[in-house]
Amino acid sequence: MNHTKLRQDFPILDQIVNDEPLIYLDNAATTQKPIPVLQAMDDYYHHNNANVHRGVHTLAERATTQYENARETTRRFINARETAEVLFTRGATTSLNWVAQSMGELVVHEGDEIVISYMEHHANIVPWQQLAKKKKATLKYIALTAEGELNLDDAKAQITEKTAIVALTHVSNVLGVINPIQELTAYAHQKGAVMVVDGAQATPHMPVDVQALDCDFYAFSGHKMCGPTGIGVLYGKRHWLEQMEPIEFGGEMINFVHLQDSTWSELPWKFEAGTPNMAGAIGLAAAIDYLENIGLSAIHDYEAELVAYVLPKLAAIDGVTIYGPTDPAKHTGVIAFNLDDVHPHDVATAMDMQGIAVRAGHHCAQPLLKYLDVSATARASFYFYNTKAEADAFIEAVYATKEFFQHGTI
Repeated sequence: MNHTKLRQDFPILDQIVNDEPLIYLDNAATTQKPIPVLQAMDDYYHHNNANVHRGVHTLAERATTQYENARETTRRFINARETAEVLFTRGATTSLNWVAQSMGELVVHEGDEIVISYMEHHANIVPWQQLAKKKKATLKYIALTAEGELNLDDAKAQITEKTAIVALTHVSNVLGVINPIQELTAYAHQKGAVMVVDGAQATPHMPVDVQALDCDFYAFSGHKMCGPTGIGVLYGKRHWLEQMEPIEFGGEMINFVHLQDSTWSELPWKFEAGTPNMAGAIGLAAAIDYLENIGLSAIHDYEAELVAYVLPKLAAIDGVTIYGPTDPAKHTGVIAFNLDDVHPHDVATAMDMQGIAVRAGHHCAQPLLKYLDVSATARASFYFYNTKAEADAFIEAVYATKEFFQHGTI
């Protein structure tokens, strides 16, 4: 990768923080936005701003064309069969809630099971907790291996003929581990279960083919893949979407409204009530074009190279504990770690004083951290615009942070 050229697309990275050049390693929380994405959204607001699907005037037709073209770009990106299977949402959280609330009404009954794992983000835990309570179903968790991977033997023990829904993350936002979704989907389907995948940490980092995965639903967010905030995607197989009821009601998603009843529009608009996030969808499409121009496989390979470079150096620091797989091939650019006797928030503050942005806390994964027997971790998450020089600076900053808390100098 030509990082000199790539980084010119991200002017936010060219700044000084606390008298040091910014090194942004909080990409699992949100990624930075390249100039082509910002320009696409700016162009929409400057030249084509109008509501979609509702007008015959020129601006409305332009906006509608851009919005639906964004849907087709997204369909191609994840290799869905048709655009009707691609719903625009506010983000992966909204997408997962839609499935839990609507699909849950269809397939989950009293005494059924819902299976998730200990590594899930809260967005893929809390909706299923609420559904299990409402339906008097049982929520079950798949255990992890010592290295933080899904225990496949336990997965097969947890998923039974009573399982209605299996909901798993494609990539952990804490451990960076890449889960074998295709294999798990096949097993879930053997047991008659519906497979739901949280892909928020996968689509930015690797090629995703929902037909190859054969999952029933796949959720992801724009802002984690160089796109804008407030836009997300829910992919669903047509035969399920046709059976599901909408979660939100109002304009645009209707066919006819009578005094006492209403009928719904066809897919995908049946689920998209109200004025959608047109600029967000357009920005997401621009982000997809940008990532595809680099190459998702190239991004994945480069991140694996960075992780292979960083992990042994970080592991060599006395007092550092790393969580997650040690094999870079099983990893995205996410590395969670702790420094003995130093609270992760203090680590993150010390790193920030050196110009390095990392995350600290429970990362919306409290059950996972309890499973790991820690209250919080620090997390460095690398992306394709990070360099080996920045990786070296990160390692040096961890050494300096350790020195500061041991001896008071940094």
